[in-house]
Amino acid sequence: MKKINFLFITALLISCGPRDFKAPEEVTAILEKSGNNKPELEAVIRHYKDSKEVIKEEAAYYLIGNLEGQGYAVYRLVDTTGKKVEFNVLDYRNYDSLLTGWDKLEKEKGTLRFELDTLIRDYNTLTADYLITNIDLAFEAWEKNPWAKNLGFDQFCEYVLPYRSSNEPIENWRQYFIQELAWVKDSLKDKTDPVEATGIVNDYIKSWFSFDPRYYEHPTDQGLKEMLLNKMGRCEDMTNLAIYAMRALAIPVMSDFTPYWANTGNNHAWNAVLDKNDSVIIFMGGESNPGEYHLGNKLAKVWRKTFAIQGNSLAMKMEEWEKAPKYLSSKTIKDVTDKYIPVTPIKVELTKGIPDSTNFVYICVFNSGEWCAIDYTRPYGMKATFSKMGMGIAYLPAFYYDEEIIPAGNAIILSDSGKIEAKIPDHKSKLTLTLYSTTQRLTKETTDFTEKAKFNPGSSYTLYYWNDKWEKIGTEEAGEGPLIFSNVPSNAIYWLVEDDSREEERIFTIDEEDQQIWW
Repeated sequence: MKKINFLFITALLISCGPRDFKAPEEVTAILEKSGNNKPELEAVIRHYKDSKEVIKEEAAYYLIGNLEGQGYAVYRLVDTTGKKVEFNVLDYRNYDSLLTGWDKLEKEKGTLRFELDTLIRDYNTLTADYLITNIDLAFEAWEKNPWAKNLGFDQFCEYVLPYRSSNEPIENWRQYFIQELAWVKDSLKDKTDPVEATGIVNDYIKSWFSFDPRYYEHPTDQGLKEMLLNKMGRCEDMTNLAIYAMRALAIPVMSDFTPYWANTGNNHAWNAVLDKNDSVIIFMGGESNPGEYHLGNKLAKVWRKTFAIQGNSLAMKMEEWEKAPKYLSSKTIKDVTDKYIPVTPIKVELTKGIPDSTNFVYICVFNSGEWCAIDYTRPYGMKATFSKMGMGIAYLPAFYYDEEIIPAGNAIILSDSGKIEAKIPDHKSKLTLTLYSTTQRLTKETTDFTEKAKFNPGSSYTLYYWNDKWEKIGTEEAGEGPLIFSNVPSNAIYWLVEDDSREEERIFTIDEEDQQIWW
């Protein structure tokens, strides 16, 4: 039905006449899970059957059939004993003071972590009135706004119809932004251009909402009410806010993300919009408009958040007892890496043996002191092939065992030309390294925030090399000049870390001219 005009679709489906009620299999499955809330979901279907609005009935099936996993996730901060720790990001004047406060808490209570406290499932809580209102307003926006006229039904369902963007609380954002942004249509030079409309709406968002790195430690995704109150958030909040405002007007927007940057710490999410030709143009909600936004760090893997369940996702392939690494456990993500960067498949040797009851192999990048999984595959014998991998990046194949990343093979360097080089430490051939920095990159506070790194005279720095774990080579105190380490195994990946740092330092290799090559 792609590219068929909205009014034509409506006429076509209604002309088919009434159908005998038989919900799709996935809808029936959700109805059976919904318990006491089943009458609410059935009321939505009955409403559109009674009104003979067949296309809206299909939209209701789309939403209800994809409710598995949708919900409001409430997290809590806990210490090493699992006891809840009170922590409010707005108690700190800036990110540096927040980190100081976090470190103080960890000295008192041990390592802190966020864990899921409650998942308020949508199929147990959504009301018929809420879903019907959402569907009706989405269709009204699709019909009335000229920039949406080229959207097909499938595109409408994925990029306009959904009532939520992540795991935020359910709120009536559609009604709010329809009223708040009623002026947008009259502000466009080309009323058929969704990209121009995106820029106009994003300028409005930029006028009152901004990025704040303190929200990295905010335990839940903000809803509209909280964002209107505090007017700040992390990149996830910014992409959600853009989605609310734009989907309310039937501007087809989405959120893409990288689980972990490949050459620095942290991760990132951003927005994209479909233009008239179905091309995707990226932007950053509340920060940069389409055509102005550029991703500042290196991508190894990009995933797109969807509302529809992706049958090929890891979560749909795993057994019920299996666990997946963070960011890969969702049923509603799909790989779009090749839409962003040159990619190549890579085949790796699994030299460490496959643990019992292990069905998947992961590929990791180094991020904030850890190897972090960004993609998965099934092993084939003692090999594993990963598709659509970014180049010019250091990788580690790994298993996820007992909820820990463990090496599955040697660390590798995938060159810009697609050549794979295994980094196996050579203890027979030793080096003397003269090092000038812990990282090549200096950064500033933006939505892809990372910390500055430099030598601090008087501080101690420890050099490690990767040998299935980080092996210590030695520690030196920094003065005004470089740091020198001797008896270093060659052909390894190295990591120079300042004592008591937050481990944002980057890994590196040494080239034939004894220069640090950063990864």
